[in-house]
Amino acid sequence: MREYITRKGDTVSRIAASHGLAPEHIIYGNPWTRSQPYLIPGQLLYLPNTPRKRYALQEGDSPEAVAAAFGVTIDELETLNPGLLSGRGFGPGKIIVLPATPHARIVRLRGEYGHREMAEDIGRLAARYPQIEADAIGYSVLGKPLHLLRIGSGRKHLHVNASLHANEWLTTPSLMAFLEDYAAALNEGGLWNGFDVGKWYQDWTIWAVPLANPDGVELVQEGAPPGHPLRDELTRWNGGRRGFRHWKANIRGVDLGDQFPAHWDEERERRGVRGPAPRDYSGPAPLSEPEAAALAALAERVPGAAAVSLHSQGSEIYWNYRGCEPPESRELAAALAAACGYRAVELTGSDAGYKDWFIQRFRRPGFTVELGLGKNPLPMEDFEDTALETGLILAALLSNLK
Repeated sequence: MREYITRKGDTVSRIAASHGLAPEHIIYGNPWTRSQPYLIPGQLLYLPNTPRKRYALQEGDSPEAVAAAFGVTIDELETLNPGLLSGRGFGPGKIIVLPATPHARIVRLRGEYGHREMAEDIGRLAARYPQIEADAIGYSVLGKPLHLLRIGSGRKHLHVNASLHANEWLTTPSLMAFLEDYAAALNEGGLWNGFDVGKWYQDWTIWAVPLANPDGVELVQEGAPPGHPLRDELTRWNGGRRGFRHWKANIRGVDLGDQFPAHWDEERERRGVRGPAPRDYSGPAPLSEPEAAALAALAERVPGAAAVSLHSQGSEIYWNYRGCEPPESRELAAALAAACGYRAVELTGSDAGYKDWFIQRFRRPGFTVELGLGKNPLPMEDFEDTALETGLILAALLSNLK
């Protein structure tokens, strides 16, 4: 067993991933982590030694075949299994140790995916793919940059944002993964799931804000430990609960999904929440929060042909707003839904969302996409599915909107 002192930002999943363990290994060695909602910096953990994957050689196996099957090199096999390739070292029934499989994709989950992980991935993506340009459109309440990724050279502009709601953070790596896949396909001069990415790049420019609520996401993932600037207020707004997994709002208890000037007063009355809360408080005024104001300013500065706001969960796509949507929106929504088996839903009785404001303000197609199915936060095991579904939905939009 090894000792580990927790630091700010640590979670069970992040520690496990960084040490080649599963979360269950951490919990087994430290049973108290099962009932404590968040780790506090300075706590002592006992980590088991990193388990190695093993493989029993089969009849007919060759070093080349084993290396290819597990995505490693023959030299790596020999390093972990000295003498493997000499004499009788390689034969049926022998148990060998396997090296860790390398990860080709930059965007992947190494525990919870928050602002720090995204910022690191943005740096790697920009360095690897010259087609991706990185910028910021402003700052959150606590001063985190609201990162913007831009890709494409076309005259049509698509706005995409994710994680307006804090406990819907799996939408962030899902969007990031699509942007990486798009750029990789461009570099390779090929297709992405049958779509011509070169035509996208020529016709469209994507303006993506993958993490619109970074402070809220951090709260959901890490809690409000001692030293947090709003610890007392957050605890009070949260009704004394220690856990924040259900939290949707920003760090000031304002629901960014109800912050936009599209019948904001009516939504505020409908919600009936008069002060900071985990969800449904519309704030003191439309666009009072820097995160919502930055998204609106970007859309005003760069008129978009369409907009998509990624949420979770429900496997549904909302496309209309009080009859302000253009005629093609219904057909487009059906195409997006068909791309991944979702339902296109005509929604009523909801106002002040980003999609609502975009449709009302610009009279262009706008969509709220509810990724996945289950309970927020969606489990990390759903990431591969939500990433693919994000890509298929955006691909259908880029390919169908004239």
